[in-house]
Amino acid sequence: MIPASKQIFLGCIAGAIAVLVFHQTTLELLYRAGLAPLAAFRIGVVPPFNAPLVVSITFWGAVYGGVFGWLAPRLPWPAFAKALRAGQFAMMRSWFVVRPLAGHPVALGWQVQPMLRSVAACFMWGIGITLILPLLHPRGLTGARGRWDRNHLAI
Repeated sequence: MIPASKQIFLGCIAGAIAVLVFHQTTLELLYRAGLAPLAAFRIGVVPPFNAPLVVSITFWGAVYGGVFGWLAPRLPWPAFAKALRAGQFAMMRSWFVVRPLAGHPVALGWQVQPMLRSVAACFMWGIGITLILPLLHPRGLTGARGRWDRNHLAI
């Protein structure tokens, strides 16, 4: 079993990568298809630390990824269900906690198009973290050919 601290750390890494590769790419594709008013990977600063928006989103994706990395091994669900739950968690947290605290309307003002974009991007993040996290888990150096030793590494 992997220690909880390593699960959280790997979840943070997977969450950050999933934001950049899955979440932001989904938003960029929606923008290029004419379905979103703004492009992804925005570098305009946002409060409270005046960090670029993409850095802020990546940070929060890493935080949520840490929670997912810790919870995922404990959940008895199939991978796709975990992906949907992870995306749903990020989306709900954004709609009902983060955005209202930043002075924006709850749930994107209940406007259908922005809500659908948010659903697509958050669920893609959930799929991304579910695919990336297992790839980051450590693997032993033993396999079908037996133990690795100095002779194997010297070749």
